[in-house]
Amino acid sequence: MNISVVIPCYRVASHIVQVLSTIPADINTIYVVDDQCPEETADLVESLTDLSRVKVIRHEVNRGVGGAVKTGYRAALADGADIVVKLDGDGQMDPLDIHALVAPIVKGMADYTKGNRFYDLATIHRMPLTRLIGNAILSFLSKLSSGYWGIFDPTNGFTAVHARALQRIPLEKLSDRYFFESDMLFRLNTIQAVVIDVPMESRYGDEKSSLRILRVIPEFIWKHGRNLIKRILYNYYLRDMSIASLELPLGLLLCFFGLTYGFYSWYHSTAAGVLTPPGTVMLSALPVILGFQLVLAFLNYDISSVPTRPIHQILGDSREQSIG
Repeated sequence: MNISVVIPCYRVASHIVQVLSTIPADINTIYVVDDQCPEETADLVESLTDLSRVKVIRHEVNRGVGGAVKTGYRAALADGADIVVKLDGDGQMDPLDIHALVAPIVKGMADYTKGNRFYDLATIHRMPLTRLIGNAILSFLSKLSSGYWGIFDPTNGFTAVHARALQRIPLEKLSDRYFFESDMLFRLNTIQAVVIDVPMESRYGDEKSSLRILRVIPEFIWKHGRNLIKRILYNYYLRDMSIASLELPLGLLLCFFGLTYGFYSWYHSTAAGVLTPPGTVMLSALPVILGFQLVLAFLNYDISSVPTRPIHQILGDSREQSIG
């Protein structure tokens, strides 16, 4: 397969040459995207690196990590890549893990793979505490918004994607900043792509990440909430209808009615100085209990609906049939 690597570059001049030198020799093309780097990474790469398989792309204005990756994706697709790997240039990811990352895609097990730094408990202690806490929060939010309940470490930027799946993603709609990876998972779910976590070792040296987990959490909460609503509308009302399509709104309606009626009854009973009748208590509690059970049933259905057949295989089979 034609495997390409995209490296977004911003303030990585002290690591980029080492990263490029350790990328396996069987990688066909490496796209170095200089996102208006103040350290002039593009000039450094062109002066110190063998350019036989390296293509340097320059942004005239800074577009963010997501914008840089999208530029690399488009270039790789235009050049006929089968699999596109995204690798950061700061040295936190081991390029020698690329083979393990793309293996599930090559074997037809997945459309998209991503690194997970939390598999090996012995190495997690290397990660700063704030990142551990932030990643735990963001991982749960990502499960809700993307629908990939078995995926962890959503901000991990070490990823690989099959070209057929990538071609179906509206790149122009993906976030240009740090929400890019989470936004990508949401879009992958809308096309029913199979996503798999691949264990990787967390490496932290003297590099300085410009991502501040605790600072971006409020922004991420808003965007995850938006994507959650979109995903539910797309998957359960526009593209398909199932029993879960009834369970969620009915469950939420019952919970809202029970809580609202219960608070209203409690307020008036307190103001009047009398005890709330048992029947009134039951009339408010029963809808909440039933509504909560319906919401749980919806979540159970949602968790069991994670895509299992790679979309690139389906597209390949349909293409072969049309040619035949």
